[in-house]
Formats: sequence, C-alpha cells, structure tokens
Amino acid sequence: MIEISSDLINYAERKTSPEPKLLQELKEYCYQNYSNSSMLSGFYQGRFLSTLSRLIAPRRILEIGTYLGYSALCLAEGLTEDGKLYTLDINAETNRVAKSFVERSALKNKIEFRLGNALEIIPELAETFDLVFIDADKVNYSNYFDAVIDKVRPGGLILADNVLWSGKVLSPSDDDSISLDNFNKKIQADGRVSNLLLTIRDGLMLCIKN
Repeated sequence: MIEISSDLINYAERKTSPEPKLLQELKEYCYQNYSNSSMLSGFYQGRFLSTLSRLIAPRRILEIGTYLGYSALCLAEGLTEDGKLYTLDINAETNRVAKSFVERSALKNKIEFRLGNALEIIPELAETFDLVFIDADKVNYSNYFDAVIDKVRPGGLILADNVLWSGKVLSPSDDDSISLDNFNKKIQADGRVSNLLLTIRDGLMLCIKN
C-alpha cells in the first residue's frame, strides 16, 4: 500500500480542477482572519463535495454547520435548476461573512440561511432532502443524524465531516472524540443506511439511505 505523503496530496490537488475564484478569495479571507481556519472544508474536500453534488444533481440539500459558507457554495454547484440548499448555523458573526460571499455568487438565490439551533430548525423544514451535510458541533452528530434520517429520500446521501478527528477516534478520551466514535459505531450498526468512511482530509462518513 502506498503511503499518502504530503507530496502525493499536493500532486493530487495540482491534478484536480480548480475551484472558482470566489472560493479562492473566501479561503484566503478565512486564513487571514480566523485562527480556526481548519474548520473550512478547503480546496480538495470542497472539490469532492462539488463533484458528489454534481453526480446526484440534488433538488434539496441540507447543510448543518455553515461556518463561512465555503462548503455551501461547493455543494450548491450541483443543484438542479429549481434546487435549494438550506444551511443552518448558530454563529451570527460567521453567518454574516458567509452571506456576504454568497451574495456575490451566481448561486445566491439557491442558498437559504437559517440562524439558530439546528435541532429546533430541522423539524420545521417541510422538505425531502437528496443530500445532507453534517459539519457542526461534534457532540450532536448522532442527534443530527436522527433528526434528518426520515427527511432523506431513499437513495439520498448523508455526509458527516471530521469523523476521524485527527486520529483521536482510535483512543477517544474527550467529549468530541468519544461522540464521534459513538457516531461512527451508530452509523455502522444502522440498517437504514449503507456507509463508507472515507479517509479524505479529517474523515468523511458517507451514508446512502436504503
């Protein structure tokens, strides 16, 4: 087996189609202004999200955890003509930045922001989703999954980010790593989905609703 070194990762990124210029600007803005810039999906994962969305051409997407809007813009690239992405977050300051970048995008009319507690907002959404992306507080991953599973169509996708948590899930000891390990075990045991844990970046759990 070939070890994926940083040189190979860089090679893979160089041989991947570039992100739109607005996303490049958003990424640079994040790196310059936020100490927690690792929360941004980033180039390679962003292109994966865009590609996956384009492959399934979703009409309705739900994103739990907006941050600065980078992943929302990536996912929205695959929406149908009448498609809509709902993105939920609890942080008003980062939401303001996300909105400012989305407003400059051709996809702005397809992205709807909701500010507040996702577990309170999700039951109010009278939609059936083709794709759900979970990337919020890790202790609630299992709760988010339970809240959305009945709103996803058969054959629809649920993605969860950071499920490897920098390797801490191997020996979980803090609240986040324990919650993520429990989430991964929960998904593995849930007969409502088929799952594949991808080792992209910090780990992506990909679920297909049966």
